[in-house]
Amino acid sequence: MPQDNKLVIYQLLPRLFGNKVALNKPYGTILENGCGKFSDINDLALTKIKELGVSHMWYTGVLEHATMTSYPVAGLPADDADVVKGRAGSPYAVKDYYDVDPDLAVNPKNRLEEFEALVKRTHAHGLKVIIDFIPNHVARSYHSDAKPAGVVDLGAQDDKTKSFAPNNNFYYLPGQHFVVPAGYNPLGALKGPGEDGKYTEFPAKATGNDVFSAAPKLDDWFETVKLNYGVDYQNGRATHFDPVPDTWKKMRDILVYWAQKDVDGFRCDVAEMVPVEFWAYVIPEVKKVKPGIIFIGEAYNPKEYNTYLTKGHFDFLYDKVGLYDGLRRLMRQEGTTDDITHVWKEESNGFSSHMLRFLENHDEQRIASKEFATNPRRAIPAMTLAATLASGPVMLYMGQEVGEPAAGAAGFNTGDGRTTIFDYWSVPEHQKWMNHGKFDGGKLSPEQKQLRDFYARLLSLAGSSEAIRKGRFYELQDANNLGKEYDQRKLYTFLRYSKGQQVLVVVNFSDTKTYHPTVLIPDNVLQAIGLDPQRTYAYQDLLNGGEARNSLNLTLEPLSATVLEIKPR
Repeated sequence: MPQDNKLVIYQLLPRLFGNKVALNKPYGTILENGCGKFSDINDLALTKIKELGVSHMWYTGVLEHATMTSYPVAGLPADDADVVKGRAGSPYAVKDYYDVDPDLAVNPKNRLEEFEALVKRTHAHGLKVIIDFIPNHVARSYHSDAKPAGVVDLGAQDDKTKSFAPNNNFYYLPGQHFVVPAGYNPLGALKGPGEDGKYTEFPAKATGNDVFSAAPKLDDWFETVKLNYGVDYQNGRATHFDPVPDTWKKMRDILVYWAQKDVDGFRCDVAEMVPVEFWAYVIPEVKKVKPGIIFIGEAYNPKEYNTYLTKGHFDFLYDKVGLYDGLRRLMRQEGTTDDITHVWKEESNGFSSHMLRFLENHDEQRIASKEFATNPRRAIPAMTLAATLASGPVMLYMGQEVGEPAAGAAGFNTGDGRTTIFDYWSVPEHQKWMNHGKFDGGKLSPEQKQLRDFYARLLSLAGSSEAIRKGRFYELQDANNLGKEYDQRKLYTFLRYSKGQQVLVVVNFSDTKTYHPTVLIPDNVLQAIGLDPQRTYAYQDLLNGGEARNSLNLTLEPLSATVLEIKPR
């Protein structure tokens, strides 16, 4: 039975969201290129985002992380440029789990109060707050100066003479000095703070992406160190989970701290790089403190999905390797709809209500980029499918709804179709919608306004339709594949149905061809979804509006989607 898990999540980086500066100078400083603040996500902004049908805000990059920007007034020096990626720094190289990024505060000394005000403001709009939890690794410079009284810092009590000890927080390489990757050039022609090709770390610690060498490579996560959850990687991954390792307890305390600050959920970075046994322990512990809190796991191994949901107690997992990858191929006119069938039939069979569907996030290329699909309208059939295929959550990434192409090299980000998370930067198409803080889309083109309107209609429908929120699913590919005008490689048709509503979804992935199929719903299927085959029905397009139609003789334009409610005439 499907569960009603139709969260509609809007992901934004506060650093980028409210930034009104349009200079975008490669390697630019915070003063040159600007930076959004918590306060830019104001009442008006939240009102306009909620109009998209959004229920949850994922504020990305909130925790304090390593950066080349100093805040002497707040007692925060710049980090050594040799172990920071980008002028602003990676939000995933956390420097203090108990603090927030001073870049995001109008008054850096009051940064935590400014974040707490954002949480309150978000809740006042009936929206929930999700933040990142980065459990696998921390910045090389990790040191908490905001930790509550009595909290012992990560690594403070480690036995550094041992490469592994069950209660060490880090892994060590005794007797070896850390070596900055050869050829690392933090700021191009400019000089970064402390930049000299060296960084003092003795003994060296293992690097975040499981590299047990004092000299990680340039393409490793060399700016981070791996946390020890009781797995001895260098001895056949032997596990030491009993008694509960110290790192587990420290991470539980960090999650509880944010839960008590009224955060409603965590998006857990590279969740599979941490043993599932840790999640099995920590998620129930945090839910004792705040029962409704949600955990979303960034996961990429379909063979392990079920384990992380059942044993690990995750509420939701990324559907990247299945649905996203299949939809990406279809949007690029490379794949077929067989990929979609494979996802529901094999990959997420039995737990599709727990799979988070999306087409963009900070790790993936922008749909409108030349590296992905160029034309943002290619999202129309794919996003319709992502939002309506099952009763699980769907996510939108800031700028996606206005066709942001992520053009240009920002500095550390070399211009690969992704919006940078490492540099001080702005999002030009999003800025046109923001319109200097009016949030009225005043500078958008007519095409961009149409695209944003499509996202608003789709996501509002997905969040309000009973059949889509909690109905069952029935695929109609086999019923229609012999139709003369039905190209099952490019068209995909399915039903979502509940006791109170029956909905037919038809999408056309072709970017050139208009189809005129007569969609068939066999009598036995009508009966199965609670309709009488002897009756005649009208079909109302819930996505695009217009008059109700009396037949299923459809005209499917290129890159189109239709969601028809079936009602007795």
